Amino acid sequence: MGKFYPLLVSGISILCFLAQITPLQAQTLIKVKSQNSKFKINSEFRILPTSQVSQLSDVQPDDWASRALQSLISRYGIVTGYPNGKFLGNRALSRYEFAAALSAVVRQLEGAIANGKPVQATQDDLATLEKLLQEYTAELKALQSRLDSLEARSAVLQAHEFSTTTKLAGQVIFAINGGGFGGDSLRDPTGTEIADNNPVTTLFYRTQLDFDTSFSGTDLLKIRLDTGSNGNRDNAAGVLEPNFGSGLDFSTRSSRNGELGLGRLYYSFSAAKNLQIVLGTAIAPTDYLDRNRYANRSFVDFSTQALVNNYLLFPIDEQGAGAVVNWQANEFFTLRAMYLAADAENSGSRDEVEGVSALTRLLYPDEGGDRGLFGNPYQGTVELEYSPNPGFTLRLQYSGGNTFDRHFDVLGANVELNLSRQLGVFGRYGYGSYDNTIFGDLEPSYWMVGISLRNLLLPGAVAGIAAGQPFVENAVGDATQTNFEAYYNFPLNENLAIAPLVQAIANPSNQADNGTIITGTLRTVFSF
Repeated sequence: MGKFYPLLVSGISILCFLAQITPLQAQTLIKVKSQNSKFKINSEFRILPTSQVSQLSDVQPDDWASRALQSLISRYGIVTGYPNGKFLGNRALSRYEFAAALSAVVRQLEGAIANGKPVQATQDDLATLEKLLQEYTAELKALQSRLDSLEARSAVLQAHEFSTTTKLAGQVIFAINGGGFGGDSLRDPTGTEIADNNPVTTLFYRTQLDFDTSFSGTDLLKIRLDTGSNGNRDNAAGVLEPNFGSGLDFSTRSSRNGELGLGRLYYSFSAAKNLQIVLGTAIAPTDYLDRNRYANRSFVDFSTQALVNNYLLFPIDEQGAGAVVNWQANEFFTLRAMYLAADAENSGSRDEVEGVSALTRLLYPDEGGDRGLFGNPYQGTVELEYSPNPGFTLRLQYSGGNTFDRHFDVLGANVELNLSRQLGVFGRYGYGSYDNTIFGDLEPSYWMVGISLRNLLLPGAVAGIAAGQPFVENAVGDATQTNFEAYYNFPLNENLAIAPLVQAIANPSNQADNGTIITGTLRTVFSF
């Protein structure tokens, strides 16, 4: 049997080609070599029942090779043919296909020997196999050559097994909002009148499309296009209290007035094991820092800006140019660092800067200082996350930089605790120092706490209630603003969710004479 081994290898390769198995599997089959030149008798050798040649309906029954193969299959029950039971022998490749069937017979016998199973074969069987292999030598060699070519191409594919792919994801939010305030008028922290009557009910939207491209499977080029209604001016809380984070976060963080804008543009890649680097010209800091499973995604949970993130921590709260580094030191600790400039593309002009928070504009209305990648405003932020188990996470933060030629420093803490599968509590705290504002040097603090319930009333539903004070500073106003929000989010299906929410704002703008603001919003969120 040893002298037929080269042809046997070719036969096995043909089977691999016809069955469309991988080159690695083909190599494994080819390595099965004969362990003995003679088959031995043992009644324990059994092979599962398979199709008879007569069931391979396209094979000519009067061909001597067909009769010979029929005889071998009858003894050893080896070949099955195509899934539909046909051998398709009347086509141009019938000899090649028949050669593959012949190789299946030999492969089963050789495989049994390699596995230590004795097999009986008569001298007539051996003579028949030899004659068949000689008859189909040309076909076996031809198909072996084709398989060699496929293996070479497969090696190239394996070396470049990931192809560049781009995925499209999107989100559309429709919301109806209305609200009002008590008293005759509202004044901002400087004492300037904001409103003397209630805003009208509004229907507004936000839309975003994400194009996520990967070149290696471990990197990401993100391009987000977005548009929206009128920013903070399309909801009652944003109109009546625009300075201390009372507006709806999902409305504020998008291009305004129906104009299509660039919401994200960055490239993320793995520089080393557990080390991720992000570079871009449109990076949102809250995509990476101050995250919280219970209060962070304004299209799912809370929507009040001051409850979604630490309001002191991000003078640049929308997007900027720079870099983010994420290093998972071990299973418990993760360190993140970020540098962003809000007006990096500006070579020196003093036009209004996009991307800074309303609080920054309040404290520094003149917008002084140089622009550019290392000019004003810029911020650097560091966050250390400690998560000893899935139910508890603590984040400690520092943020510092310049806002229009004035320095700021902020310390922050962010904690979340999962009390059960349905119940979680969370909170944030911040303490900052802002130099030379229009109110003088300030040292404000910030806090918020909340509770979240999952699967409330309906499977998949999420509810939450939270309270916070975004700017606790005696030098600004004569009271301290307090924000409250309650929401309930219930999914109708995997692509559609309805989420009503209610906001209450006491002492808005840190003014005791301002009446309480009450607003209601109904969010409808489409995701795809």
